[in-house]
Amino acid sequence: MTTSAAGTGSADELPDYAPVPRSALGPALNEQGYYVGRVERNLYWVTDGVYQSAFLVTRDGVVLFDAPPSIGHNLRRAVDEIAAAEGVSNTVTHLVYSHHHADHGAAASLFENVVRIGHEETRRLLLRDNDPARPAPDVTFADSYTLEVGGERAELAWHGSNHSPDNIYIHFPGHDTLMFIDVVNAGWVPIYNLNLSEDVQGYMQAPDIALSYPWTHFICGHLGRLATREDVALHQQYIADIEAGSRDALASVNPVPYYMRYGENVWAGVKGHLDTVTERAAAPVIAKYTGVLAAADIEAFTMTTTFAIMQSLRLDKGPSGPVHP
Repeated sequence: MTTSAAGTGSADELPDYAPVPRSALGPALNEQGYYVGRVERNLYWVTDGVYQSAFLVTRDGVVLFDAPPSIGHNLRRAVDEIAAAEGVSNTVTHLVYSHHHADHGAAASLFENVVRIGHEETRRLLLRDNDPARPAPDVTFADSYTLEVGGERAELAWHGSNHSPDNIYIHFPGHDTLMFIDVVNAGWVPIYNLNLSEDVQGYMQAPDIALSYPWTHFICGHLGRLATREDVALHQQYIADIEAGSRDALASVNPVPYYMRYGENVWAGVKGHLDTVTERAAAPVIAKYTGVLAAADIEAFTMTTTFAIMQSLRLDKGPSGPVHP
């Protein structure tokens, strides 16, 4: 029996999207599928075009910041490449978790006999998740921690939940750099639900905290290039436009017709009302940022981010609706 190719998800059936702005792309990858480059002095970053990691080369060994599995063994190749070029040790002595998520840390187990460092909530969550690919940190902190290795320094700080409950800010004061993961994507919109973030209000406030640090270089954890302060400001404007549109749509869309139409099927009324609010708020943002931020025309991204922000306005900020007389 033969079957039709229709509906199989073949390449010919997939939708087309707007070209990616050249400004959103980073350097070309090498034959092994990674790029490693100097951020400043002895701080380096690694990308596979989708994920990012960083490492600090010191006289006493290498400090690795995050270990995304998509980069995997290329982290070791990148460290070896730089260590050989600089004539220094390639021994990884410390590994810092930015947060507990597997997509940024599940290559951690490739590095043995290292001191693992993370927020105290990172340790709790990793122990809960019991993933052998992500050994729990040995050294933890609550609010801040100064990591000093081989005459180099990184300042780790927790300023409240945002993308995840444990996501930290990693500042390299001697390298004019901030590493902060999964909030801003350099040149791109967030994917679904504000980059799958757990705390909407914390996520929305986090870029202000990031900008309060002195830095020129920003390691954001995703995609092919480093970010700039201008990238963070553009991200903030995108989010601000979604918030403003959500407020306007919540105030202007009349919910009554949806509930009258569906009667006792209350959830159908809720869907009709909130879908309309989301679509009205998201449509002008999609139009404004297409060609400015990569993937802005992938409607599901802005729509789900808009829905999350709109719901947070109702539930976190309030009021969720009029009080019954």
